Amino acid sequence: MSNTKQDIWYEWLLRRRFGDDPARAKATRDFLAPIRNKVLENAHFVEGETLLDVGCGDGLIALRALERTRTSTVIFSDISQDLLDHAKETVVWMGDLFRSQFVCASADDLSQIPSQSVDVVTTRSVLIYVAAKAQCFREFLRVLKPGGRVSLFEPIARFGSPEPPHQFWGYDVAPVQEISQKILAVYRQIQPLDSDPMLDFDERDLFNLAVETGFSAVSIDYQASLSRNIAPQPWETMLNVAHNPRIPTLHEAMQQSMTPAEIERFSAHLQPLVERGEGQSRFARVYLSAVKG
Repeated sequence: MSNTKQDIWYEWLLRRRFGDDPARAKATRDFLAPIRNKVLENAHFVEGETLLDVGCGDGLIALRALERTRTSTVIFSDISQDLLDHAKETVVWMGDLFRSQFVCASADDLSQIPSQSVDVVTTRSVLIYVAAKAQCFREFLRVLKPGGRVSLFEPIARFGSPEPPHQFWGYDVAPVQEISQKILAVYRQIQPLDSDPMLDFDERDLFNLAVETGFSAVSIDYQASLSRNIAPQPWETMLNVAHNPRIPTLHEAMQQSMTPAEIERFSAHLQPLVERGEGQSRFARVYLSAVKG
C-alpha cells in the first residue's frame, strides 16, 4: 500500500470508526464476528462453490469464507480499490490468492461479474449506503446460478431515528438541548432524515425487494433491542469516532457548529455521561436469505 491518502471508505473502515482506540476496535470486531458467522451460515456455502462478497470492505466475510473451505473460490468486490488492495495483502499472507478474485465495483453495478457465474452472494451493511437498492437485488439475481443463494445483513437505522429532542446519541442532553441541535444540524445537512439511503428503508422493504426481484424462499430474521445502559467509553474516543464514512466526527461537528463557550458547556454536560455509560441504545437489524428459483 502506498503512502498516499486512501479513500473515505478505507479511512473509515480501518481508522475513523474506531476513533483510533484499540479497545473500541477490538469491541467492534467482537461484535461483528457472530454477524459474519450467521451471514455465512444462512448462505449454506460449501466446498467447491463460488462466493461473491459484495462490499467486502476489509474482508470480514470473504476471508472467513476462504478459511472455511479448501476448494472454493471467493470473489472480493468493493467500491474501494484501497480496501481491495488491503484485503488482497491478507489473502497473499494466507496463501489463498490462487482461489481469490478482486473486483472494484459498486453493489448496484456488478457488470464485471458474468451472469449465472456464482453460487452465493453475501453482503453486510452495504445496502444501507446505496440509493438504488432494487438494482442491487437485480444484480444479485443476475450473477447467481439457478438455485444460488443470497445472504445479507443490514442495520435498520430508521428504527432509532429521529431521537427525541432531549436526546443526543442516546444520552440525555435536556440542559444543553439547544446546543445539541446545532451539532445535529451538521449531520442532517449531510444525511437528510427524509431522503438519505441510510434511512429510507426497513426490513419490510428489503423483503419486498427480494420478492419483487424474483427470489424465492425469502426469509428474514429481524431483531430489535433497547438497552438502558451504554458501555462507558473514553471521552476522547467519543469525540474522534465517525459513525459512518460520510459524516464528521463529533469533534469535527462541534468545531463546525459551536462557539468555544458552547463546546465547553456541551462537553461539560456530556462527558461524564459518556464516561459513566449513562445512556440508552436503540438498535435494529435484519438478516435476509433467499434463493434464485
